[in-house]
Amino acid sequence: MIKIRFIFLFLVVFTLLLAGCTGKLHFFQNEGNLSQNSSPRAEVQQQDKDTSSQSISSQEVIPVLVNKSNKLPDQYQPSDLIYPDIPFMFNQKSEKRQMRADAGAAIERLFAGAKQQGVNLLGVSAYRSHASQAALFNYYVNQDGYEAARKYSAIPGTSEHETGLAIDVTGGDGKCAAEDCFAGTEEAVWLEDHAADYGFIIRYPKGKDEITGYQYEPWHLRYVGKEIAKEIMERGITLEEYVDATVVNN
Repeated sequence: MIKIRFIFLFLVVFTLLLAGCTGKLHFFQNEGNLSQNSSPRAEVQQQDKDTSSQSISSQEVIPVLVNKSNKLPDQYQPSDLIYPDIPFMFNQKSEKRQMRADAGAAIERLFAGAKQQGVNLLGVSAYRSHASQAALFNYYVNQDGYEAARKYSAIPGTSEHETGLAIDVTGGDGKCAAEDCFAGTEEAVWLEDHAADYGFIIRYPKGKDEITGYQYEPWHLRYVGKEIAKEIMERGITLEEYVDATVVNN
């Protein structure tokens, strides 16, 4: 029984190591063990007490706004998930390789376009189920505390990864995956200049922390469609500002 439990914990940690997150990834620097206290249910109780997010009723709409104030239903799962044909940092076929159909087709075109211009990209983490997000968030809570974790990781139900429309990417060498050092790299600059051509935005741009509720993340792409993406890029605004949403109090 002890051996089985050890193997299970090892697999959970290994999966989360590759999963990526909304924010910094301690897993790429320090492997840790998930405690038995980091269950999804424990976190949900904390969330119910500390947040006042409203539930989203139109979650299938492509430009759906998901943030700290706009929460997906707990049982939500995208109905059109596919496995886009792009390289990831890992080889196994898992949920974190999935995206919704339109977003998946668009990310294939983006990767191909980047490669044609000599820029090689790798996927880090795309879709994440509610349960996976809960386990990941709880790991950070156990490591840094609840309030600190909320600054760089999303409470389950408020993560864009749960929509199937977001993906974290990095350079072909795999360095700086979901880390601050990705900013300013050749790949980050290319994404800043060209992501909108394929319908994506840099979801958490620099200097917009008070609006998005999250730190600058040049690796986090969100699919919204070409028309909306280009308008957001040209105006230098966030998705919150585009939909005239309430500013998120960080």
